[in-house]
Amino acid sequence: MRKLVDEFRGFVLGGNLIALAIAFVIGAAFAALVSALVSDLITPLVAAIFGKPDFGDLTFSINGSRFRYGDFINALLTFLTVAAAIFFFVLKPSQRLGLVPPSPAMRGCPRCTTSIPEAATRCPQCTADLV
Repeated sequence: MRKLVDEFRGFVLGGNLIALAIAFVIGAAFAALVSALVSDLITPLVAAIFGKPDFGDLTFSINGSRFRYGDFINALLTFLTVAAAIFFFVLKPSQRLGLVPPSPAMRGCPRCTTSIPEAATRCPQCTADLV
């Protein structure tokens, strides 16, 4: 029984679990920050340009079934604005500061057309030697 308790303590206090917990808390705080950026700054900007910030009331009916396509448009716009905010306000500045390495340049394998890093000397899919 003592060994089981020691193993459990090692699991709970192990570096990976603590790092995961810290990453989760920081991720949740970051999600709230990005959500506030989108809802408080970007959505009003879109509303100022297009005149309507919410499309939730857009619907149509067929044979008594109601299709709420406006909610889908809202979800799509929210996803795109969150993705754009993360890309332009987090990823690009992090790359400029050297905190995140840029994505490697890619090319296609001439034999199997798989996308591979430009610096690769052998294709991981078909194992062709690359020049």
